[in-house]
Amino acid sequence: MTTNYLPAAGRYQALPYRRCGQSGLKLPAISLGLWHNFGDVDALATGRQTLRLAFDHGITHFDLANNYGPPPGSAEINFGRVLREDFAGYRDELIISTKAGYNMWEGPYGEWGSRKYLLASLDQSLKRMGLEYVDIFYHHRPDPDTPLEESMGALAHAVRQGKALYVGLSNYEPDRAREAIRLLREMGTPCLIHQPKYSMLVRDPEAGLLDVLGTEGVGCIPFSPLAQGLLTNKYLHGIPDDSRAAKSTGFLQRDQVTPAVVAQLQSLNEIARQRSQSLAQMALAWLLKDNRVTSVLVGASRPEQLADSLRSLDNLAFSPDELARIEQILQSQPAA
Repeated sequence: MTTNYLPAAGRYQALPYRRCGQSGLKLPAISLGLWHNFGDVDALATGRQTLRLAFDHGITHFDLANNYGPPPGSAEINFGRVLREDFAGYRDELIISTKAGYNMWEGPYGEWGSRKYLLASLDQSLKRMGLEYVDIFYHHRPDPDTPLEESMGALAHAVRQGKALYVGLSNYEPDRAREAIRLLREMGTPCLIHQPKYSMLVRDPEAGLLDVLGTEGVGCIPFSPLAQGLLTNKYLHGIPDDSRAAKSTGFLQRDQVTPAVVAQLQSLNEIARQRSQSLAQMALAWLLKDNRVTSVLVGASRPEQLADSLRSLDNLAFSPDELARIEQILQSQPAA
C-alpha cells in the first residue's frame, strides 16, 4: 500500500540545521523520537500524522531503538510501515537511527554490548523497518562486563558491512565516552554523536560530558528534554489525573512532583511567559543555546504536541538576565 502523501514543498526552509560535531552531517535542531507513542498500544493513524507533520516542517531525523514500543520492536515495525507507505521515495532525505543495549530477547545474548548481541540486533532492526541500512547505529548503554573494544568493534563492523553509515553512544559517562570515542577513531569509524538524558532538571551532562564531546568533535542530542513531561504546563498546578505521574508505572512518579518542584516550574513558566513561550518551548530553546547540542529529541503523542515543540525555534536567544534568573531558580529549589 502506498498513500497519496506529498510532503510540503518548502519544508527545508522551516527550521535550522546544525552540523553534528566535526562531521559532514547536519541534523534538524529538533528531531522526533519514537520512544513512546509509536508502539502497538498506540493508534497508527496518529503516529502517521505526527511523522508527516514532522517531515513537512523539515524534521528529517527519526530516532528509534530495538526495544521501543510497547511491545519491544513494535515502534520499528510501525515506523517501517509508514516509511514504506508514505516516505518510500524520500529515503535519501531521511536520517534514521536505532540502538541496541537494553533487554530485547531471552537468553544471555539478548542485551548489553557483546558483538553477538549488537550485530544480531541491528539485523533484526533492519528487517523490522524494511531497510538495507540505518544512518546512525548507537550502543544504547555501556556494558560493565564486555570489553569496550568488543562493543566499539561491533559498531565499526556494522559500518564496514554497510548496515550503518555512522555510529553513536548513549548513556555513557564522560570517561568511558572519551575512551569509546578514542577506540572508534582508531578503528576508522569516528563517533558521530552521543545521546544523553539532559534537561533543565537533569543536568548531569554539564559535569564533564559536554566538555568531552566539544573537545572530541562529537555531536550531542539530548533525550527527555522535557523531563518526562514535567517541563510542560501539565504540572503547573499539581498532578492531573490523566498525567504520567498519576500512573503507577512509568519513569515519572507521583513522589517526584513535590510542592517545591511545582513552585520551581511556576517560576520558570513566568520567565517563559515573558518570552512569549510555553514552559516546554523555553525548555527546548534552553538546551539549544549550547552550540555543542546538535539537536534535541522530542516525543509526541499527537501532532499538536510536535507543532508546539517546533514553536520553540521562534525564540532561541536568551539575554544574560534571563539565563541568570533561570539558573537562580534551578539552583535555589530542588530539581525532580
